[in-house]
Amino acid sequence: MEVKLLQFIIFAKILKMLIESLQNEKIKRLTRLLSKNQDRRKAGVFLVEGQQENERALHFGNQPEEFFICETIFKGSLPDSKIHFVTEKLYEKIAYRGTTEGIIGIYKLEQRNLDEFKPKQNSAVIILESVEKPGNLGAILRSCEAFGINALIVTDPKTDFYNPNVIRSSVGCLFGMNIFQASNEETLAFLKINDYHIFTTFMSDDAKPIQKKDFTAKSAVLFGTEHSGLSDFWKDKGENVLILMSGTIDFLNLSNVGAITCYEILRQKLEK
Repeated sequence: MEVKLLQFIIFAKILKMLIESLQNEKIKRLTRLLSKNQDRRKAGVFLVEGQQENERALHFGNQPEEFFICETIFKGSLPDSKIHFVTEKLYEKIAYRGTTEGIIGIYKLEQRNLDEFKPKQNSAVIILESVEKPGNLGAILRSCEAFGINALIVTDPKTDFYNPNVIRSSVGCLFGMNIFQASNEETLAFLKINDYHIFTTFMSDDAKPIQKKDFTAKSAVLFGTEHSGLSDFWKDKGENVLILMSGTIDFLNLSNVGAITCYEILRQKLEK
């Protein structure tokens, strides 16, 4: 009886090609792609971990190449694409976040050019200059999606949209958004050609509260890094705005500032 059971298990593993070893060539490639941004760019792919994140990626038309799934963890419907089944023990070793719902997807990366974006008449965009922390970028993406921002542009990026931490902190929100990377010069040219009203966020005496500015027309709000703010490139390129605070602290986390601004833009549009 035990021999037959063992034979059945072996047959099932062969049938599903159950992968158990880190030395498997497919797993070696997967771990390289998970850990090295340059390898992802070279291969023209991005990786998505987690059930909700993969569902959003598929829902918004991203093209999968293959999936790595642990059936003892994964509770969703199997995607209609190439699947490699892995053991639970192996999945815990390769997953970026441990036992994250038992699914990792590899998708084709499609380049998005800013000059191809055709904004609406009352379009609002958020621009981040040289954002460094993936968690902040992901959180702002989440706020942009939640409050109906039409696009997020990152200039001179220090991290990429498809960093695993960005996808995790955005809960996959980036997949349904217009997202672009461009230089400062390209971004300014885009804003001018499309008649955007530019709002900068320099710490200066001429800054006015965001509640006193009109975001119901085409608007672009720019944020710099938490460490040094916007670069001098953006000086005198727009109106300076700030968020009023009454506590003893004089600054907020970049993701908090982004969320407040996105909400204010939506509030004004709803009240118009």
